[in-house]
Amino acid sequence: MHRFHYAGADLHCESVDLAAIARLYGTPTYVYSAGTMADNFQRLQAAMAGLDVRICYAAKANSNLAVLRHFSNLGTGFDLVSGGEIRRVLAAGGTLAESVFAGVGKTEAEIALALEHGIHALHVESEPELARINHVAGKLGVVAPVAFRINPDVDAGTHAKITTGKSGNKFGLPLRQAVAAHEAAAKLKHIRIRGVQMHIGSQLTAAGPFVAAVEKLRPLVARLQADHGIEYFSIGGGLGIVYQDALASGTAAWWETQPADRRPLTPEAYGAALVPLLEPLGLKILLEPGRFLTGNAGVLLTRVEHLKRGADKNFLIVDAAMNDLVRPAMYESYHEFVPLHRDSSRRALVADIVGPVCESGDCFAHDRRLQEVGEGELLACLSVGAYGFAMAGRYNTRPLPAEVLVQGSAFELVNARETFEQMTAGEKIPAFLQ
Repeated sequence: MHRFHYAGADLHCESVDLAAIARLYGTPTYVYSAGTMADNFQRLQAAMAGLDVRICYAAKANSNLAVLRHFSNLGTGFDLVSGGEIRRVLAAGGTLAESVFAGVGKTEAEIALALEHGIHALHVESEPELARINHVAGKLGVVAPVAFRINPDVDAGTHAKITTGKSGNKFGLPLRQAVAAHEAAAKLKHIRIRGVQMHIGSQLTAAGPFVAAVEKLRPLVARLQADHGIEYFSIGGGLGIVYQDALASGTAAWWETQPADRRPLTPEAYGAALVPLLEPLGLKILLEPGRFLTGNAGVLLTRVEHLKRGADKNFLIVDAAMNDLVRPAMYESYHEFVPLHRDSSRRALVADIVGPVCESGDCFAHDRRLQEVGEGELLACLSVGAYGFAMAGRYNTRPLPAEVLVQGSAFELVNARETFEQMTAGEKIPAFLQ
């Protein structure tokens, strides 16, 4: 559920009219609901009652400094995958003491940065990486806390580009190598084995794959607890969100009308399936959600440039583009579009919703049905709080969009729209071309 709703005819984020934000800051602009993020965090935490749980927000989903500070204030740790994300958490006033550092290609400089700032653990993806961590820790004169990421070879049933727990994926150690890898790690002078980790993919909409992966790893976890005294088991993230019917899913009534066999996976159902499997282990459990915490907490405001009526179809051309939100072009993902001002007297329009970038792939939606809108009117693209701005770029020399955070009736610009001067600040024309 989320806090985007119509108040009368106008779409609001919490108590703020989104049209007012568009007037002040222009479009395209991302708008985030702090209340929705807090709701999602508290719901997930409550769903895991009975366990010693630590939620580490996956910063890759949305690493705006204000968002990171908000989660830090809520009491999360962080799941980090680059030196840049480490620096962002520190700049936002967060701590690494309850955070983890993952990723298959950590550089020596990134490892050193994490260790110097007291990272809770580095999640190790390979034996060569373990050797590198031991080397860096030795140079610093410290002992590096680590947890091996184990690949359980479980099909998450999600999009091929975001599945991570199959044997053909680049992530983690094969289960059959896990015991030997831990025995080798225990002999290294600058390594301390602190936990074990898994993550099978993103946008999972059923509990079954989570259950299968945990059941597959439980014997290993019990053995590592006995042999190496591990403190925690991280089961990763991956809990999905609603993309279709996204606006309606903000109400309890919508959830109640969904047939039991088609009801989206809730934190409560997730917890009910996993807590009985995890509780007997007696370990701290780490969760690393990203999309679940921020995905439905964000919208992208965009303005209609033209309605182009073609021979075979209509094209609604908006000022947002694939550089602002790449998910539809990259993953063929669905995002709902709704008008900021709803008018039931208008007739329906069926059109492709497209951006101005010079690519046929710059298409947000095919044959989408919505109320007829014209030049200058505003739309909101929903469920973009995760992997929206975080994956944005400057293709066609388009500036990065603005970002706004809302809490109750208050809102503030937390990232100004990029200027041309900022885009080109690091570039130069060499002397030999003068």
